[in-house]
Amino acid sequence: MKVIQSKDQNELGTVAGKAAAALIREAINKNGFANIILATGTSQFETIRQLIAEDINWGKVNMFHLDEYIALPVTHPASFRKYLRERFLEKVSTLNNAYLINGETDAAAECERLAAIIKAHPIDVALVGVGENGHLAFNDPPADFETTKPYIVVNLDAACRKQQLNEGWFGSVEEVPTQAISMSVHQIMQSKHIICSVPGERKAQAVKDSLEQAVSNQYPASILQTHGDCTFYLDEASASALTKK
Repeated sequence: MKVIQSKDQNELGTVAGKAAAALIREAINKNGFANIILATGTSQFETIRQLIAEDINWGKVNMFHLDEYIALPVTHPASFRKYLRERFLEKVSTLNNAYLINGETDAAAECERLAAIIKAHPIDVALVGVGENGHLAFNDPPADFETTKPYIVVNLDAACRKQQLNEGWFGSVEEVPTQAISMSVHQIMQSKHIICSVPGERKAQAVKDSLEQAVSNQYPASILQTHGDCTFYLDEASASALTKK
């Protein structure tokens, strides 16, 4: 695992986006295609901005994403399908496939549908973030490190729901859904390369726990310490609590 620190969120996004693009191009050159995972949320704005600006043959890319709320309409501002369509898919040339999670259908059936697809598409590059409570995707603590199911239904804890409110996606905490479909920790860890972009002071404690605590499902993103090729991209604010600089 590596850590790369930038001055601010803009620089972080530029560096992380360029690194992700290089890995995607490498996979296309080697295999003829690339399978990727994209994260969403405010922490990913600048990384995705840079990725869009890169020279990539998107027609050879299959995209998955990490999570989606259950029973939240795709028209809602907080919908991650809406996020990806507006902030990514509509800004690049057409992908080979974009496998979006539908949280408005039967959740168990949707998990099975996506599981069958992703099992046939080993992930080359995963872009992820870390939540304020240390979650990886929507795997809140204590995260399930044991399941090998690619997608699972999860309950969202109070800290996770408060973060979504504070980021401006909802008008009140009561509006934040209590459940979501999430890619499992096990599935994320199967990715060949992981780019973890985590900007901002409000993520400083989660970054410290992820990098300096022993690996534990109480600090879900700490499991990234065990991945063979994971790089954390931080800015000065998100790195401010680290004791090992």
